Amino acid sequence: MSTSLIINYTDNEYLKKFARHLKKIRKEKNIKQDDFLDVDGISRSTIAMVETAKTDITLSKLKIIADVLGVNLKELVDFD
Repeated sequence: MSTSLIINYTDNEYLKKFARHLKKIRKEKNIKQDDFLDVDGISRSTIAMVETAKTDITLSKLKIIADVLGVNLKELVDFD
C-alpha cells in the first residue's frame, strides 16, 4: 500500500463533523458529559475525546451513546 493512501482519521473532517453533531445533540438534550459516568463502557473522557474528534469510536459505543441521549442510532450518525 502506498503511503499516500494512508489517511489519518483523527484529522479527518468527517470525525470533526460527527463531533460537532454529537455535542449539539447532547447540549440540546441538556445532558452533561458527567452524565456518562455511570454508563458502562463509556467514560466522560471518551465522550470528551469523541466530541473533540481526537478519537474514533466503535459502533457498539455509538449505540450506548444514542441510548443515553434518547435518540436512535440513525439520528446520531446522520450529520451530513
